[in-house]
Amino acid sequence: MNFKDTTYIIMGGTTGMGLASAIALKEKGANVLVVGRNLESCASAQETLGAGALFFCGDATNAKTMKAAISIAHDTFGTISGLFHVAGGSGRKWGDGPLDKITLEGWNKTMELNLTSMMLSNQAMVNYFLEQGRNGVILNMGSVLGFSPSPKYFTTHAYAAAKSAIIGFSKSIAAYYANKNIRVNVIAPSLFITPMAKRAAEDDAILHFLKTKQPLDGGRPGASEDINSAVLMFLHPDSKFITGQVLAVDGGWTLSEGQY
Repeated sequence: MNFKDTTYIIMGGTTGMGLASAIALKEKGANVLVVGRNLESCASAQETLGAGALFFCGDATNAKTMKAAISIAHDTFGTISGLFHVAGGSGRKWGDGPLDKITLEGWNKTMELNLTSMMLSNQAMVNYFLEQGRNGVILNMGSVLGFSPSPKYFTTHAYAAAKSAIIGFSKSIAAYYANKNIRVNVIAPSLFITPMAKRAAEDDAILHFLKTKQPLDGGRPGASEDINSAVLMFLHPDSKFITGQVLAVDGGWTLSEGQY
């Protein structure tokens, strides 16, 4: 799959699945600009990706961040082909959890991290495509928790609501901008080994549960690289007839009841 003469912005691309996708795109010939929220992660990603990739440090919940990233990528590489929005996170430390225990701060922070950040990046990218008068692609990061809950171990209800809203938002804008050939799709992973999933990945009971909840490949958490094939498929220009779709990359999560 050749990505020569294409350029992509990965919002939240300095760690985890975003970084794995940036590596895969660059290896296939794409130009990439990755955005992260702190200097340490940007520096680490720069060392990993090497020369030819661009980096921008900024907060995805700030409307100026995506606009600046678009300006830098366009000035350096020329026309931008698409966006992969990965940025998000758990609101657990602010008070996300079961509904009877959610704090208002936990709810608001979770929505800001996951939903507002995505709206801002998508809006800026769509405006760019419209201003340039060209087609383009947006891929948003959802979660299986947005439509396939797991009530014993994964009870952050604000997070599930935000990830469900990402699906509705993405389908709605996919429909509205289809006649402009602007495609919008969603990837919904299950439990992957990422910085956000540290709590679950170090819990023996959850890892045992995954043996039957994510039964593929021995019943394990996903590795960041496990989403790469799906990302490349959705972002490639040849996928020009695919929009408004949600693909679970979940090791079988949505097919299994899981055993305690």
